[in-house]
Amino acid sequence: MDRDRTGPAPRRLLAALTATLLALPGLTALSSAAAHAADADLLRNGGFESGLDGWSCAAGSGATVNSPVHGGTSALRATPAGSDNAQCAQTVAVQPNSQYTLSGYVRGSYIYLGASGTGTTDVSTWTQSAADWQQLTTTFRTGASTTSVTVYTHGWYGTGAYYADDLSLTGPGGGTGQQPPAAPAGLKAGTVTSTSVALSWSAVTGATGYAVYRDGAKVQTVTGTSATVTGLAPSTAYAFQVTAVNDAGESARSATVTATTAAGPGGPGGGGTDLPPHALVGYLHASFANGSGYTRMADVPDSWDVIDLAFGEPTSATSGDIRFTRCPVTECPTVESDADFKAAIKAKQAAGKKVLISIGGQNGQVQLTTTAARDTFVSSVSKIIDDYGLDGLDIDFEGHSLSLNADDTDFRNPTTPVIVNLISALKTLKAKYGAKFVLTMAPETFFVQMGYQYYGTGKWGGQDPRCGAYLPVIHALRDDLTLLHVQDYNSGPIMGLDNQYHSMGGADFHIAMTDMLLTGFPVAGDSSKVFPPLRPDQVAIGMPASTNAGNGYVSPSEVTRTLDCLTRKTNCGSYTTHGTWPALRGLMTWSVNWDRFSNWEFEKNFDAYFG
Repeated sequence: MDRDRTGPAPRRLLAALTATLLALPGLTALSSAAAHAADADLLRNGGFESGLDGWSCAAGSGATVNSPVHGGTSALRATPAGSDNAQCAQTVAVQPNSQYTLSGYVRGSYIYLGASGTGTTDVSTWTQSAADWQQLTTTFRTGASTTSVTVYTHGWYGTGAYYADDLSLTGPGGGTGQQPPAAPAGLKAGTVTSTSVALSWSAVTGATGYAVYRDGAKVQTVTGTSATVTGLAPSTAYAFQVTAVNDAGESARSATVTATTAAGPGGPGGGGTDLPPHALVGYLHASFANGSGYTRMADVPDSWDVIDLAFGEPTSATSGDIRFTRCPVTECPTVESDADFKAAIKAKQAAGKKVLISIGGQNGQVQLTTTAARDTFVSSVSKIIDDYGLDGLDIDFEGHSLSLNADDTDFRNPTTPVIVNLISALKTLKAKYGAKFVLTMAPETFFVQMGYQYYGTGKWGGQDPRCGAYLPVIHALRDDLTLLHVQDYNSGPIMGLDNQYHSMGGADFHIAMTDMLLTGFPVAGDSSKVFPPLRPDQVAIGMPASTNAGNGYVSPSEVTRTLDCLTRKTNCGSYTTHGTWPALRGLMTWSVNWDRFSNWEFEKNFDAYFG
């Protein structure tokens, strides 16, 4: 974070309209009632939850995998050979002179989804490149004598594996003359835990089974009238629907029931640190002065739940020796005495606030290149925490403090010494101080979200070795991490999960960047290395407090729009999120001082939103 200014140093229209309409009272029921009774999903095992049952893959090229998946617990992986395109196909009974919609989700390169034997014009749709799950959809009409079609997916010769999941063929059922059953009624949520939701519904005449959908994706099939959906994230809202199935196909979906999972281990405070459900985090210029003016600890308003002291800095880049020096009176004429400063910290803590030492910043490059530097880091940081009676530590490593070695390409097993040693040091500090120890991180976007595109210079040539370099640290400490508040400012354009570049300065940038943290993403386009989502109570959004505080300032109305979209899925813009997170922890800003300079605009907006 720039101690001079910035820091901490420094589906489109149709889908949006559909979502809005479905939110209107009574429209869901009306839509279900209006659906043609004979329209059904005719594909067998379109989510590959029963292996390859119903599917035939050329030359043994197909298999089911548990990761990556779009919905449920399984997906198809098929690998083209040099002379084979890894086609997987299923023949489906249909009715003549009827309209059908074929749809599914794919990822990889050069992937095709199509139907042949339609009796009219055979159809296919494809994508050249899908780094994350991408929906493909096409429609066709059967000929006058067509009673079956073949649905297929395939890749391209020698281009590597592709993935497919949640395939569907919707239209009138064929073959036996039997009709799909009616949609289930009476869907309700029962027992809710931090990772599961129990569901039950009324039996449907003629149904041989039921399919359960979570947020629009089929996640499991059952024969009875209840199911428990597992593998959910704590403190997260989910939408559930159920369909009834028989030999003729699948019914329309039931009415939607929503449920929010409970908080994870340690409760809504996260790791036993007793933070409020929504927290405001700010950096206090404690060791330097700039144009924002000095703010005494006792004068920080009660709205600030986490106060980061900026900064503890190293005596040299590789020493690991961290020192914290209060702003001298020559720079900060109104600075309080050490005794008053410590008393004010205790008063804040008595009021339930957390005070941390932030290490690094724009000028504080820290590189723990050796185990000796690691051990010095632990001892010197411990001394600062103990001397001032602090609640924990914020890591604000910037510059080249964290850079990946060329052969370090798996965030789950890092080999770069500065990363390995930092992980070890933070685990040691956490173990020393216990469950109440508050651990936060404030990386810049290219240290985290840029890892979606690039991770490891060995694979990506001249790419900046800092891209994604925080990911191993975050992943290794995700069970100990209280808060991650990425600096969504002073940043170039970053690609989101929609494979579009987003630029700072508006709500869409914050929405896209935060969605990545709460949804997870493959690093460097490698679907075998998926960075898992963080809990929403671990995430706060980093923003500048004012136009003076850094590039990427957004107005209070844009801050509100960001929070509306992420916590309520309302007021969203062009970016479609992958979930709704009412337990999102809150906001971080650089800085308390700059917010005071701007008449507390950031704080007042936070208070007005969260009450």
